Amino acid sequence: MRAMVLVSPKRPLRLAEVDDPQPRPGEVLLHVRACGVCRTDLHIADGELRAPRYPLIPGHQIVATRDDDGSRVGVPWLGWTCGRCRYCRTGRENLCERAEFTGLHRDGGFAELAVADERFCLPLPDGFDDVTVAPLLCAGLIGHRTLRMAGDPESVGIYGFGAAGHLVCQLAAHEGRRVFAFTRPGDTAGQRFARQLGAVWAGDSDEPPPEPLQAALIFAPAGELVPQALAAVEPGGVVVCGGIHMSDIPSFPYAALWEERVVRSVANLTRSDGHEFLRLAAAARLQTTVTPYALEQAGDALEDLRAGRFEGAAVLRIAA
Repeated sequence: MRAMVLVSPKRPLRLAEVDDPQPRPGEVLLHVRACGVCRTDLHIADGELRAPRYPLIPGHQIVATRDDDGSRVGVPWLGWTCGRCRYCRTGRENLCERAEFTGLHRDGGFAELAVADERFCLPLPDGFDDVTVAPLLCAGLIGHRTLRMAGDPESVGIYGFGAAGHLVCQLAAHEGRRVFAFTRPGDTAGQRFARQLGAVWAGDSDEPPPEPLQAALIFAPAGELVPQALAAVEPGGVVVCGGIHMSDIPSFPYAALWEERVVRSVANLTRSDGHEFLRLAAAARLQTTVTPYALEQAGDALEDLRAGRFEGAAVLRIAA
């Protein structure tokens, strides 16, 4: 099969002919139709997240058909859990001590074929084609979990208006929340995009919102946004960091955290998150904004993501 391979960190992905994967017991062979391109893929390519072995096939927003029955499924970031540790036994499999992640521990979807643990193949809703459904499998899922970790805020700020931001904005607005979007300074196009998707206000990330917020969700991997978000939320407000990797958070005065403000992170997802969110995405008729790329353009997609050259999400179209 053809695949885009990461030979080692900080080296460009390479198009290669590799052996077809062979499923083991409990796994299924998948014919990949599309695969989303995520900032986490960029962190893996840059070596900020180290894989246990190379070469590696990245990609963890896999849309595919099963080889055995032809049904369409999605494979997310969480690709395997042990089912036995204290986290798995208490409904927190996202924190499994032995978890394996798609496109990091297990070869991912930047390829024509993939194998996946059958337990982590999620049925996909109708109403989305292969390319538009792909971003739901990470950007959408993580956005959904990040919003849930904020409680039940009436007003919510979104820092970083990329793949996750543009989906959680629609979800929050659908639920009747007031959304305030923060983009890179000067990104007027991104701010206009946010308002089109339901934000009541959009502005630069280094400026305060017009009113205190009950919650702030951070999707940009920039630690300096944490003190800024703390300053934007009211007493008792929650700041949730939705990324797997973030630059160091600078020191800030205790007064910024006082009055029962909270800073927390989100780690991965559970299968329950996946089933709940995909039902909700269909009910809310979420619209994914995507820029499609061919399989061999995966490296270009990563660099365009790094530079912020597109709105929404990038997706590799692998099968016609």
